[in-house]
Amino acid sequence: MQIYNTLTRKQEEFTPGNQEHIKIYSCGLTVYSHPHIGNWVGYIYWDVLQRYYEEVGIEVERVQNITDVGHLVSDDDSGEDKMEKGAKAEGKTAWEVADKYIEIANREGYEVLRLRKPKLIRATDLIKEQIEFVEELEKKGFTYRIDGEGIYFDTSKLSDYGKLARLDIKGLEEGARVKVDGKKNPTDFALWKFSPKDQKRDMEWESPWGTGFPGWHLECSVIARTALGDQIHAHTGGIDHIPVHHTNEIAQTESVTGKQFSKFWLHNNHIKVDGTKMSKSLGNVYTLVDIEERGYDPQAFKVLVLSKHYQTEGNFTWEILDASQNRLKNWYAVADLAWQLPNVEQKNQSTFINDVMEAVGDDLDTPKALNIIDEKFNALVNANLSPSLRELEFIDNLLGIKLAGEDISERLKSKLLERKNARDSKDWEASDRIRDELKEEGIGLNDSTTGQTWYRI
Repeated sequence: MQIYNTLTRKQEEFTPGNQEHIKIYSCGLTVYSHPHIGNWVGYIYWDVLQRYYEEVGIEVERVQNITDVGHLVSDDDSGEDKMEKGAKAEGKTAWEVADKYIEIANREGYEVLRLRKPKLIRATDLIKEQIEFVEELEKKGFTYRIDGEGIYFDTSKLSDYGKLARLDIKGLEEGARVKVDGKKNPTDFALWKFSPKDQKRDMEWESPWGTGFPGWHLECSVIARTALGDQIHAHTGGIDHIPVHHTNEIAQTESVTGKQFSKFWLHNNHIKVDGTKMSKSLGNVYTLVDIEERGYDPQAFKVLVLSKHYQTEGNFTWEILDASQNRLKNWYAVADLAWQLPNVEQKNQSTFINDVMEAVGDDLDTPKALNIIDEKFNALVNANLSPSLRELEFIDNLLGIKLAGEDISERLKSKLLERKNARDSKDWEASDRIRDELKEEGIGLNDSTTGQTWYRI
């Protein structure tokens, strides 16, 4: 597979050679509130990435963190912990808030969107390992203490700090990333934060430096290293993670291991709503629940996302979702033809599958893959043919969109035959009545010169 590597700023061949599996780490959700649609965009793309490799016979070992502590409202290590903020807003403990939104995220991600479930690890499950990681950095001389604040990483110790983001360290304005008195350099970041002396946090632990909690960047380095080892094949996340979060992950991990952390870095672009950034003040922050309550198939949102390249900024409107829903309904209708019309030849099946795989293998070109499916399905309808179950199962395996359903019952088939006979004998009253009855049972009809076909509504 050819993948655009954010680290080198070019497209490179991403194939693990003779290895039987690849290791991928994905930055996960901060579970302080209900995930909105923008949170799911990256995971939809990385799900296809994983499915692609599985389709070519390579085992994928993918780990994803759950941030349930340490993510401050500002990237400069200041402000309130998002989990503590969420707890106050809901009148619960941070632990209760975390459990609530982990359960919601699991339902939406792995049941509603039908994403492959990576190995999920909570930041709070590896506090001991995070403390040990900071101790390693301390022994190597990369840390310093700021009384009342925490233990910080000294970025001036690295000659290549900021290589992922191409940061112009000298060009940074004084104070651009400094809001903590005592920081030696604008880019230094917290490894361990001290708890306020006059406040007991829901989530805090004893450490060699004092009571506190880990910095946000620390968890990803430690979870990746604990679950996948010192080096991984690919690290994924949103483009907003490049300048600070992922840059700091690289700095601390490579300072401990002395090895390249990840060979590939993949970053997805954001999605806007009505052409603007999502904001509670604008009332344009939507969730999958909002989509479901408006009667849309959640898979239509997946189609909407995949119709744009992962590096391209997306846009969500209800009109665009309408178009995606119609596209999906058309796919469902064509899929239902598999139970009614002759299938395509084996040679044509293989060509279609190869074309789609080639598109996805070219830097996850999902828009092209979706267009190939459209063209294929339109050609089948025009030729009065149907896709094979193999082709439908392939789409499900690669994109996670289930098209290969079960055949309808014999009772419905009998009713369809009754309706066909009524239409053939020009008994329009009976034909219309049976059509309406079938519609109530979730079966729609198409009449053409070649005959009657049905589809699920």
